[in-house]
Amino acid sequence: MHVEKYNRVLKACSLRKDLEVLPFGDQTVIGERGINLSGGQKQRIQIARAIYHDADIYLLDDPFSAVDAHTGTHLFKDCILELLESKIVKYVTHQVEFLRAADMILVMKEGSIQQAGTYKDILNSGTDLRELVAAHEQALSTTLDSIGTWSNIASVIEDDTDEKAPKEETDDSDADEELKGQLVQEEEREKGRVKAHLYWKFITTAYSGGLVPIILVSQILFQLLQISSNYWMAWATQDAKHVADGYTRLIVYVALGVGCCFLYPSEIMASCVSWVSTDQASLDTGTPNRVGGFAFSLISLLAVIGVMSLVVWQVYMIFIPVIAVSLWYQKFYITSARELSRLVGVNKAPVIQHFSESISGVAVIRSFGRESRFCETSTSLINDSARPTFYNAASTQWLNFRLDMLSSLIFACTLIFLIYIPVGSIDPIIAGLAVAYALNLNELQNRVISNFSTMESSMISVERILQYTSITSEASLVLQNNRPDQSWPSCGEIHVEDLQVRYAPQLPLVLRGLTCTFQGGKTTGIVGRTGCGKSTLIQALFRIVEPEAGKIVIDEIDISSIGLHDLRSRLSIIPQDPTMFQGTLRSNLDPLEEYKDEHIWEALDKCQLGDEVRNRESKLDSTVSENGENWSVGQRQLICLGRVLLKRSKVLVLDEATASVDTATDNLIQQTLKEHFSDSTLIVVAHRITSVINSDQVIVLNDGVVEECDRPSRLLLNHSSSFSKLVNEYTTRSKLKKLDTRITKP
Repeated sequence: MHVEKYNRVLKACSLRKDLEVLPFGDQTVIGERGINLSGGQKQRIQIARAIYHDADIYLLDDPFSAVDAHTGTHLFKDCILELLESKIVKYVTHQVEFLRAADMILVMKEGSIQQAGTYKDILNSGTDLRELVAAHEQALSTTLDSIGTWSNIASVIEDDTDEKAPKEETDDSDADEELKGQLVQEEEREKGRVKAHLYWKFITTAYSGGLVPIILVSQILFQLLQISSNYWMAWATQDAKHVADGYTRLIVYVALGVGCCFLYPSEIMASCVSWVSTDQASLDTGTPNRVGGFAFSLISLLAVIGVMSLVVWQVYMIFIPVIAVSLWYQKFYITSARELSRLVGVNKAPVIQHFSESISGVAVIRSFGRESRFCETSTSLINDSARPTFYNAASTQWLNFRLDMLSSLIFACTLIFLIYIPVGSIDPIIAGLAVAYALNLNELQNRVISNFSTMESSMISVERILQYTSITSEASLVLQNNRPDQSWPSCGEIHVEDLQVRYAPQLPLVLRGLTCTFQGGKTTGIVGRTGCGKSTLIQALFRIVEPEAGKIVIDEIDISSIGLHDLRSRLSIIPQDPTMFQGTLRSNLDPLEEYKDEHIWEALDKCQLGDEVRNRESKLDSTVSENGENWSVGQRQLICLGRVLLKRSKVLVLDEATASVDTATDNLIQQTLKEHFSDSTLIVVAHRITSVINSDQVIVLNDGVVEECDRPSRLLLNHSSSFSKLVNEYTTRSKLKKLDTRITKP
């Protein structure tokens, strides 16, 4: 690791402050798919990873879509124009303000290159690029003119041009500061013996344990009938005389044997589908078989002991101490086997997670040439998973060998006693039957001990599933005694009062006493630096995360007092990561089949996707692959827009809904929303200033609290306000072309 280069990349990608906020800095476990990072943080980490790799050619796909104006400008200057100055950089973007820095621009349309050349040449030729640039500048100038604060912003820009950049805060942290816990932690496992209440819970789950006596009686009857059939056969064939005729012998033996068949417990052999987890598969098939196997083998062993005791009771003098030694071996063995079984279950999760991450990120792995590293990690995880399985098998063989030796000792002593018993003191039939059963003693004793051990090991699956079921679940979907009216929310006014949210008890607060009001029927923009809590506020609104303190009230109803279905069905959202499901376009737009085709087409036309879908052969039945991968990110967001246009909720949330579309499309979407949601409450989370500058109010978040909240025009009058500085950054690179002095490449 090159420390100097590493620190330089962190600074260029504006990651220093983020690392200070994360509990363990750059050692924080970010989890699968970066679950505990914001969209902007994930994007900047990917940029930093690419730059640190120090390649010759860089391919960047819309790298600044999820960051605010200030951070985007910083990334563009320090990363692309400085650190990558001598590299070949190809970047795809909808943000036309960065195009002046390009040595060559390729204008694409419908999968082909329409024109190639410099920014000025293409702009003067009047192509589609000119339309995009004109739409971008018109959107900015129109919004600024409508507020009438252009002179104020210009003065802010001039004042800020000469300001020096603030010094970077030191990365040294107080050694005595208590470290907060990780959000992503290793799976917990129990230690020690499996608790007795788990067995009781397992056997009483079905019919409150009513089947247990029936099963035990069936097992005992099976053993009695089996012994009776063997005794009858031995008695009927003890000499040459026909004690009973052939038909009688056959009928009695068959009757006893058939009775055993009806009472023998049937094995569960249903196959498990591939997606069923190991624990659930073990609970469904393995654990019942092992519990039944232990009960069957134990009753069989007691039956053998009973038959042998009828012949030579002296065998108890050997059998009792041997059983004591066997139990000691079992106790010694089960201590290791139990923990090894727990390790087997715990160590499978990292293998599956790493495999999933490798499949989803295979393009990134190959582009960075890290195949060998991931192969080594995969091999290490597989070895970690297989190692306890191997040790478990070895310990089982260790136990079986010692039990075989003890069983052989009992059998040998039984034969010795039978030899020295005086002739005529016992019935030869019973003696022969005892010897025959003693031959199975070895196997039965092994089966009792091993079945008990494997039963306890398999009960770990019950233990783990009970752990899962004890995890706090979401609130009830519907509270029958507290359901809102069908017309709720009628106004859409949202009050957030002293809201405090954290993602886990061991983690710091993300929202720290946030208080604000979203006016009903108005548009509120939410802006702020990446990681300031914007997405967390939206999650709290939908109760994806429950607040630790404070409350959210919509039209005088505390959302925590109603069911989740009643809440979420009345709200709509276009998320930052648009979600589509495998199926058809129709099923994604209208999953509940509530609308006619003409309504769906109308929604598609409003979100600017009508022509695109009409040009497809299957039209509304066009295929949507898993996660919508056969549609671009921008198209997926537009489809989500079409979904909410059909639903027409009173409260609509847009979480970076237009981050992956060009400015012209963004303007059309904003016009569509104003036209069709004019009486709805719109909450717009965006980094594009043009998406929020026409809002009725703007809320600026900083470190989990409201830093500013007012009309955009009033905030812009204050030159020192955070919102004014964000607009300043945006207009600097978009309107006044101050970047020209920095973007001229040699």
